[in-house]
Amino acid sequence: MSSVVLLKPRRFADPRGWFMETYSRRALAERGIDVEFVQDNHSLSRPAGTLRGLHFQTPPHAQGKLVRCTAGRIMDYALDVRQGSPTYGRFLAAELSAENGHQLWVPAGFAHAFVTLEADSEVVYKVTDYYAPDCDGGIRFEGAGIDWPLPGVDPVLSDKDRALPTLADFDSPFPYDGHPLPDRLD
Repeated sequence: MSSVVLLKPRRFADPRGWFMETYSRRALAERGIDVEFVQDNHSLSRPAGTLRGLHFQTPPHAQGKLVRCTAGRIMDYALDVRQGSPTYGRFLAAELSAENGHQLWVPAGFAHAFVTLEADSEVVYKVTDYYAPDCDGGIRFEGAGIDWPLPGVDPVLSDKDRALPTLADFDSPFPYDGHPLPDRLD
């Protein structure tokens, strides 16, 4: 397993627009991400201020996620929830947009969330295990120590996300793998 990594795929531009490789197993392996993806997911969030998360799947179906924004703009988060981790409860965030093309690798053992910064934002992500409803979990956005970019507005949430436990009430099934959360994303 690796830690959270911000990827900045190179775009090749010309008068027609641009081209970029959105997935290269070799390029990921060179960054320490040697995984097999089994499913792609795609979401559309109509209003700005939509908050999805903090989500994860527990073992034995824990998922790593490679996240990118294909329309609009989001702030993407990875919160360390690995039991015994020296960085437990800390998070990293990155702005992902259709314009910048950046991607965030969120390994298993991290709760993942994003908040939309623009209306009609679309997010596409690859996962390393299939959806398993019996392993579906999450943490409520309040109390996670995140200053969500929602100035003056309440987030648009699902009923499911409103009912999640707080980080303080969460008993993590994720073991620490020896890779602390880095201080920042490069």
